[in-house]
Amino acid sequence: MLNREHIRSLLARYIEIPGAKLLHKMGLTPNWITVIGFSICGVSALLVARGELFYGGLLFLVGAGLDLFDGGLARLTKTESPFGALLDSVLDRLGEASLLLGIAAYMLLSDFSKEKTFIYVMALILTLILSQSVSYLRARGEGLNAYTRTGLMTRPERVMILGFGLIIDHLVNVDFILWVLLVVSIISFFTLFQRIFAIRNILRKDD
Repeated sequence: MLNREHIRSLLARYIEIPGAKLLHKMGLTPNWITVIGFSICGVSALLVARGELFYGGLLFLVGAGLDLFDGGLARLTKTESPFGALLDSVLDRLGEASLLLGIAAYMLLSDFSKEKTFIYVMALILTLILSQSVSYLRARGEGLNAYTRTGLMTRPERVMILGFGLIIDHLVNVDFILWVLLVVSIISFFTLFQRIFAIRNILRKDD
């Protein structure tokens, strides 16, 4: 049975490492890949705000997907640095937040009823708060020497669900993205507590 770590090792072997080698040959640095990925996410947010959900979702998957390669390239070229890790962490969160802002703009600029717009905005706020909290917990845990990637809804899952959710919403046109936001929010809520208890258990073992 495939678990997350097995999938991660397969991605590293067949996608991350070959991709990092290709990007290295192109003369790109890890930090540049991070910035390019964030910029693509920003463009995807603008497309979504304009109602181009299909292309916005597709571009978001590409931009966020570049996150696979910056760390791999840093390890390949032995250029890992605290600043690179910081830049990657900050721009990852801003890229995700920019997409949610794009969805909010799309909702507010569309001819939806006040009730429907209110529901969308509340779902977006919940998604933003909970997803950022999940990411913060991992970073805070690392600051306490409690390293964990525990949880059902981590960043890769959110990226896939949000990106494909926008694409599917464009194709079926039945407010699919609202259900996506609710699913991400609910599972992120449970993930939040999964990480809290995981970090607590690690800290207790260290006492």
